[in-house]
Amino acid sequence: MAAIPFRAGPSPANLGWWCLAFLAALSLAGCSRTPSRVVLYCAQDKEFAELVFGDFKQQTGLSVAPHFDTESTKSVSLYEELVREAQRPRCDVFWNNEIVSTIRLQRKELLEPYASPSAAPYPEWAKAKDDTWHAFAARARVLIVSTKLPEADRPRSLLELTDPRWKGKVAMAKPMFGTSATQAACLFDVLGKGRAMAYYRGLRDNQVQVLDGNKQVAVSVGEGKVPVGITDTDDAIEEVKAGHPVVIIFPDRDAPVGERMGTLFIPNTVAVIRGAPNPDGARKLIDYLLSSEVETRLAETASAQIPLNPNVKAALPPPIEAGRSAKQMQVDWGTAADFWDEAQAFLAKEFARP
Repeated sequence: MAAIPFRAGPSPANLGWWCLAFLAALSLAGCSRTPSRVVLYCAQDKEFAELVFGDFKQQTGLSVAPHFDTESTKSVSLYEELVREAQRPRCDVFWNNEIVSTIRLQRKELLEPYASPSAAPYPEWAKAKDDTWHAFAARARVLIVSTKLPEADRPRSLLELTDPRWKGKVAMAKPMFGTSATQAACLFDVLGKGRAMAYYRGLRDNQVQVLDGNKQVAVSVGEGKVPVGITDTDDAIEEVKAGHPVVIIFPDRDAPVGERMGTLFIPNTVAVIRGAPNPDGARKLIDYLLSSEVETRLAETASAQIPLNPNVKAALPPPIEAGRSAKQMQVDWGTAADFWDEAQAFLAKEFARP
């Protein structure tokens, strides 16, 4: 049998070179692969946000990998995650259900500027001056009130809820989280720190019922457990549509001209995270979320959110449409963000008790 010729293997030096070349090729192959998903941190309610994901994948081929927070820690927990992950971001896009925490991320330089063409029709106030965030699809902070109360006896202002006649009859979500926390920061701006603190102490002394979230507040009123609740329009309208004996009141809607009080309208916001793993996909998702199509869907489905794009002519439920004529609370969002830490410390002291 003929001998098999012996071929010497590569020398140690050559072997090391070939290993490095192989690893480099693998690395280049990985870098050239286009990511197939966009990671979205989302403070919007899961059932509303997921309504828009399917069309995005059809249009772009990209899937959305959402990460939601819980009802009881709305938006605050995601803010804290983004701060913790700043050195190694996992998130591409942050869809916040409010605006103040988004401004706080902007100030920490954790957002990437992006002037989305979809944002062009929006009012100037709905865009950060440095293009790091964009606002869209607002909700209002409203009162949901049992219709068992005679119309003349129903509250019309947030401030009157500290009156003794409402003792033990009002519910609100934990004021350290979500839009309830945003409302507190806004009241610190609009009323001034002293009056805002007095207001929340008045609620506490009036035995306000503090529930886990805005949805629980709306359900509690709908089930007749409490006659008045402070909540968001998207949660309140569900109780109306369910046929429960409730009505939506836009508080302080008729506040005198010249006063800053009025109904608080809080927009959603979207932003690209600085250092996002998939920045190209992030920009595509931002374009999509700011589109007329998405604002229309958020308005005409269960969430009934109010479009900010003037070109969107969506059919809102009559109780929400009626509120669009309410006088808006005159908030300086930047000043509200300035008050955030102080308001949080105060609220935790007053309400985070057994």
